[in-house]
Amino acid sequence: MSVPTRIWSTDVVVLTRSATERTLDGDGGARRFWDFPAASGAAELPPLFLVHGFRGDHHGLLRIIEALPGYRVIVPDLPGFGQSDPFSGKHDVAAYASFVRDSVSRLALGPETVLVGHSFGSIIAGRAAADAPDAFAALVLINPISAPALEGSSRLATRLAELYYRLGAALPERAGQALLSNRIIVRAMSELMAKTRDRQLRRWIHAQHRAYFSAFASRDVVLQAFTASISSTVRDSASRLQLPVLLIAAEKDDLGTVETQQELAALIPNATLVVLPDVGHLVHYEAPDAAAAHIADFVEARTR
Repeated sequence: MSVPTRIWSTDVVVLTRSATERTLDGDGGARRFWDFPAASGAAELPPLFLVHGFRGDHHGLLRIIEALPGYRVIVPDLPGFGQSDPFSGKHDVAAYASFVRDSVSRLALGPETVLVGHSFGSIIAGRAAADAPDAFAALVLINPISAPALEGSSRLATRLAELYYRLGAALPERAGQALLSNRIIVRAMSELMAKTRDRQLRRWIHAQHRAYFSAFASRDVVLQAFTASISSTVRDSASRLQLPVLLIAAEKDDLGTVETQQELAALIPNATLVVLPDVGHLVHYEAPDAAAAHIADFVEARTR
């Protein structure tokens, strides 16, 4: 079914691309995908398969998709988030990486596919590409997780977040769900991550998080995924990445300094690193056009 895609608020941006909604059955239930065709008359380019970050769903990547009209783009809701059912087993990096590889195969996208991951999705995409070196033509990591969350200046915040998710899972169902979906806490997270000084854009970012940040299947799912997100980094797969890799980092990213991004790039045999100025961990919201331009340049330089 082809449907127009819209986001929660149109105060900042109106999306015009339409997607075909697709469903695949998998371990534990249905998996939902949004398949955006390339614009009519566009040059033939490799398809892009996008992987969103922790607690998000496909909506978070729509602004980047909108900025890449010449590409066919496929983006799922990761199992356990958005409209995709959870796995029957653990929600860890290995399971999500297997889901990505299986999805690309079942959708018959082919080895020319470019895999793109944001934040926690960068860990998943890195693992998927490392485990299946012939399955993808290139890899793009946006706000890549370049250092362990329990090290560096963010370790205290990470410990507090871990306590929050463990408490949410341990409380009685109603109380735990209320804690994990609490609007004040979600807003506080959003305020910390947003770096833009544009008030209208900040309001839109907060609205996005309010609308989509609590669309998880259960408290156990979100705890398992959070544990995976803080116990892994792209470094775990870096040395095994033999394909071309583009790292789109951010100058003000609290989850990965420029120095750790440079260190990550040095571990990858064929890496290109770009650092976007005055942006934090929300490149997909605050600088989608810049990210899309770098993706297009990177991909097209390898398909000429």
